[in-house]
Amino acid sequence: MKTLNNAKGESYTVFNPQYDVEKRKIESFLREFKSNDDEVDKKYGKRKYMILMQKIANRELTILEIYTEDLESYFTSQNKSDDLALLDCIFNNTKTYINLFKDVVDDLMPNSSKQFPIEETLMNKADIIRKHRLQNLNNLSNEDKDKANKNKSGIPKELTRRYELIIVPGPGSKNKTIPLRQLKASQIGSLQTIKGIVVKMTDVKPFLKVASYSCDVCGYETYQVNHQRTYMPLLDCQSEQCRNNRSHGDIMQINRASKFLSFQEITIQEPTNEVPTGHVPRSIKISCFGSTTRRCAPGDMIFVTGVYLPRMLSDTRFKSKLIHDTYIEAYKIEKEKKNYKDTKINPEMINTLKKEKTNTLYLNLAKSIAPEIFGMEDIKKALLLLLVGGVDKNMPDGMKIRGNMNILLMGDPGIAKSQLLKYISHISPRGVYTTGKGSSGVGLTAAVVKDPVTNDLVLEGGALVLADMGVCCIDEFDKMSDYDRANIHEVMEQQTVSIAKAGITTRLNARTSVLAAANPVYGRYNINLTPHENINLPAALLSRFDLLFLLLDEVNPERDLELARHVAYVHQHKKVNTDNNKDKIYSEEFIREYIAQAKKCRPTIPQDLHNFIVQKYVEKRKLEIEQKNKQGYQYITPRSLLAVIRLSQALAKLRMNDKVKQEDVDEALRLVEVSQSSINKKENKEGLVNFDGVQKKTDAKSQIYNIVSDLCKNDKNKTVKIDVIKKKIRTRNFSDKQLENMLQEYVNLSILYVDENHTEVTLL
Repeated sequence: MKTLNNAKGESYTVFNPQYDVEKRKIESFLREFKSNDDEVDKKYGKRKYMILMQKIANRELTILEIYTEDLESYFTSQNKSDDLALLDCIFNNTKTYINLFKDVVDDLMPNSSKQFPIEETLMNKADIIRKHRLQNLNNLSNEDKDKANKNKSGIPKELTRRYELIIVPGPGSKNKTIPLRQLKASQIGSLQTIKGIVVKMTDVKPFLKVASYSCDVCGYETYQVNHQRTYMPLLDCQSEQCRNNRSHGDIMQINRASKFLSFQEITIQEPTNEVPTGHVPRSIKISCFGSTTRRCAPGDMIFVTGVYLPRMLSDTRFKSKLIHDTYIEAYKIEKEKKNYKDTKINPEMINTLKKEKTNTLYLNLAKSIAPEIFGMEDIKKALLLLLVGGVDKNMPDGMKIRGNMNILLMGDPGIAKSQLLKYISHISPRGVYTTGKGSSGVGLTAAVVKDPVTNDLVLEGGALVLADMGVCCIDEFDKMSDYDRANIHEVMEQQTVSIAKAGITTRLNARTSVLAAANPVYGRYNINLTPHENINLPAALLSRFDLLFLLLDEVNPERDLELARHVAYVHQHKKVNTDNNKDKIYSEEFIREYIAQAKKCRPTIPQDLHNFIVQKYVEKRKLEIEQKNKQGYQYITPRSLLAVIRLSQALAKLRMNDKVKQEDVDEALRLVEVSQSSINKKENKEGLVNFDGVQKKTDAKSQIYNIVSDLCKNDKNKTVKIDVIKKKIRTRNFSDKQLENMLQEYVNLSILYVDENHTEVTLL
């Protein structure tokens, strides 16, 4: 610490670091640190970091991790102001102090306690080059050695080190993450941990850390350590012999003797729950070197621990070079949202589930999906089967039959469709939530962008690619344009995204289940119209969904009372009322672990059940032809047969059985029947609208007449256009044909008058 005075005479304190003193403190930490954790003592011994350095010398370890918890516990226990100041400097000027740690470790590094085979030494390129360099250095005279040391032209330590040293939080520690929006200029140079989702990553490229040059005249070897993205290669020999002869020899770079590091740059975006409403999500670039490369994939939610650093913009528009960009040099990358394959299974959980009955477990798991949403048992069962999925089939000729299921939820607003989608995207390890109105076709599939590092054209994955091996939830599915919607056809059936842009012709994996939600065109669902007319989706797209559920806001006093009580209890206690309910509500982690275990099963269908499914499919097709005019909308296609097979296999997976049983097929057929019956709601023969057996006593023609008469009375001439009437009655679930029947009857009774062009109606 040093006190100075400014021009006004005011005193201020400046921290003047004494690196020699701090190196001694770092050395004492590495020598003396002892962990209080018994497990750590059993694994590393009492002198933890000395044991780790011995492993590095024995070539058993390549990364020396200095845990922040160890630094805090050691220097805080000293209870000295200088030690606390050193601890603060390590965390706020991490890159500089990592170099100090490396210098101390180089001095403390013990000799190897075991001998390596000669064959291994001869095959190691680094050992051979290091041996020759030491021989050349020893052949020099003492004066040349002193000059080489003064000019720092000796062998750089970056070439002799066999380890990487990083300062990171310890395993199992609570990461003190900082939101991406709170990274400020005052934190530049400090060690930070942030959280985000990977949206783009480059290929792994070699990064030149130390360039080695050799003179073609005197044979002198020169080294150039590079710490930046760019460097200026040496052109002349730096030896005394070439300088004395006044003719500098030509030197050339020897790539084999140089040191290259693996380099990869990824871009992460802040999580959606941290983005304020109306703001654009922020992103930051992460530079990965060595062991931190290839740690993640697009779509992963990761924790990144590293140093927050500035970088000059290479854009030619900023000629002043005063504007800088920021990035993080990563020391540690951990995944938060893991794949199902990476999920650890608790054996006690499996033993507990085996004691429960299959039907009870199936029902409880379904009710545990979005328990705050009242009812919808069949829909929740279908969503549970969507998370589990069927079995993928790869044919010998290369054809693939998907095992993932697609589900579409249609209906009136306010039925909690969006809440179901958000819950499924949250519980799925690779879940992505997006909206059809705010997403373009490129944003859903893939975009071709220019890599700022290599200037190559690279692909940036969209929502469907980021949700590979997961679930992509698309809300407002009906608001998408026809061009954007056409990009989803291939994904929903072929599970791939084909790209042919800017000379890039490739195919990306999109092995995802699509869960979509759509609202009616006229505000509320008109049961007298087909789903095509209500949802405004083409039949080719609707047929790709395994299940289509229609959710209507029906008036039922008993159900409305239960719904109101459920919502009020959840709003008051922030949990579901399970006091009077015998059903169990499992946690999200439990459901995730169970689905991960169930996905390991690959059930098969016996021959007798194959024949049963084929027979049921043929019967459904016959019934579709016989009752086509009566039943209304039918969508029994060969894809429906595959849907029954996928549902049956998913039910067998839930039982953790390798064979499909009759009860699985029956339940799959029941879910398909429920989805069809929810859509096929038409006006009955008596003209009364039927909602699951509840009939309205008012005649349809009378209701339409009341609407027309009210519109006419609001006009001075008691005249209204037919187009206005059609828009009004469609919001009340009436069709244009019913309007024509009413007009014909009431015109004959001389109550209404329709003009010759059939455009206006007048109340007489």
